[in-house]
Amino acid sequence: METINRLTQEYLKKDIPEFRIGDKVKVEEKIVEQDKFRIQIFEGIVIARKGQGISETFTVRKISHGVGVEKTYPLHSPFIQGISVLRKGKVRRAKLYYLREKIGRGARIEEKEGLNKEEIETGNVSLGGEFSQTKTD
Repeated sequence: METINRLTQEYLKKDIPEFRIGDKVKVEEKIVEQDKFRIQIFEGIVIARKGQGISETFTVRKISHGVGVEKTYPLHSPFIQGISVLRKGKVRRAKLYYLREKIGRGARIEEKEGLNKEEIETGNVSLGGEFSQTKTD
């Protein structure tokens, strides 16, 4: 297992922003058509993250013309030009598959409070909250 991790280490991307389940992200994907390529943007909510290392993937869901569209991307793929976090979501689940059955306002995710736009754009978001503080009784 160590040899596999050592071999794949050079293929891991270093410039991936920190994003979690429930965040609204914009994924810039490189599309190759014959001898040309273009950048296609897919914007939606991250509903799942799976795997680790070179095989880590994430799933993004959006509603397009009333139809739900999901795409699963390998996190370290050379075809992903960039990932940017637009909004941090406040969720309490590891997988948001229940959003597939929700429609309209029921499919919305509450935004995490206390974050400013600079923190979101740079990816320097501290988790903070009640779990990071030590309580003394």
